[in-house]
Amino acid sequence: MPDPKQNSSRLGTSFEGKKTKRIPLNIARLEAVRILNAVMIERRQLSDIIQTPDFQAMKPEDRARAQRLATYTLRHTGRADRALRPYLAKLPAVEILNVLRLGISEIVGLGAPAHAVVNDLVSICSVSKKTRPFKGLINAVLRKTVAEIVGKWDKSPVQMMPKWLRNPLREAYGNGIVMALETAHMRGAAVDLTVIDDPKTWAKKLNGIVLPNGTVRLHEAGQISSLEGFREGKWWIQDAAAAWPGILLGLSPGETALDICAAPGGKTMQMSASGAKITAVDVSPQRMKRVTENLDRTNLKAEKIIANILDWEDSRLFDAVLLDAPCSATGTIRRHPDLPFAKDGTGISELISQQKDMFNAAAQRVKPGGRLVFCTCSLIPDEGEVQAEEFLEENKNFVVDARLPLGMDRKWRTKEGGFRLRPDFWSDFGGMDGFYLIRLNRLASEFSG
Repeated sequence: MPDPKQNSSRLGTSFEGKKTKRIPLNIARLEAVRILNAVMIERRQLSDIIQTPDFQAMKPEDRARAQRLATYTLRHTGRADRALRPYLAKLPAVEILNVLRLGISEIVGLGAPAHAVVNDLVSICSVSKKTRPFKGLINAVLRKTVAEIVGKWDKSPVQMMPKWLRNPLREAYGNGIVMALETAHMRGAAVDLTVIDDPKTWAKKLNGIVLPNGTVRLHEAGQISSLEGFREGKWWIQDAAAAWPGILLGLSPGETALDICAAPGGKTMQMSASGAKITAVDVSPQRMKRVTENLDRTNLKAEKIIANILDWEDSRLFDAVLLDAPCSATGTIRRHPDLPFAKDGTGISELISQQKDMFNAAAQRVKPGGRLVFCTCSLIPDEGEVQAEEFLEENKNFVVDARLPLGMDRKWRTKEGGFRLRPDFWSDFGGMDGFYLIRLNRLASEFSG
């Protein structure tokens, strides 16, 4: 078992290196607590935390369990806090509160044996001088809370979004839809796959279902890398909503297409599988490395360029351009429950300005008679509908394409001609990420209109 001192610096949280005696610890629970602290105190995102060398050095089963415990707790923090509040005279430090949140969530929500969880969490608190005085509180509060909350957990209100996000969404959609979004976030997300061909066969092989847009959904996936077809590159993970921009682009063999902000490569692979000639552009060398790895695994091809589209010096025009612009990612909370805690709403206005600049830059890469798909994985209209409205007002050489892509519901079309996708849609199937997308066609003649 690793030395607590050696493990204590993994996430840079409160379990710092002090000289302590060796204590047998449940590594997955210890790491789950550290993840919660890193997210809620340091405002780090889970996607970054799990890529750190120390986290990757853990056994795969411990990594998977730690991530599962942390994400479940993040989804149910509101429920946990309501259950704990009657037994706390005052709120303790976040480090202690996170231990309690994890304990209640795992025992009541996931059905873990109470004695094992409580004993492990008390031992974890013993590691640090800062948390050691709270061992008795952890033990007493968890046991009292568990006795009271059993049978009431699923009836407790769902986790609310933070005010910086909830307030603008209430203004945009109304309180009822916001509550539906929060319910969808709490349910989490299944694993969605985009397959190169024959979705029905792969759904049968992997015990999944085929969604109306051709995505294969797995409600019980297990270890992804061990599934049939992974090593052979027959499919890749891509949320059903994220597959629609590539579908809407409608590429044919031999066409030229530009994928802007291409990493990690889901849409690049989707576009390449059409037989079109793809150029993938991304500003980050590290993220482009992931595109390369994904293309290699799937035996798909694309020209890869590391550049900022705003100053990319290349005179080529393309038949089709796809811009999945940097955004707040607020449409992905169902699969990234850390996002409301790791972010505070700052920087969104800067993102909106950047999106506008990139939208215009992408349009300049489209041949006359070609098409452009703009999309963001955001629920905020200023990052979607408003961007499209302003672009159309300022660019009369582009018009909205009225086609309805495979599996898309007409009711999701917005007034300016795009599509608004929300996590509460397709509830019978298990939902989807929040997305905005629109296809615009460049006029063959610049003198039209």
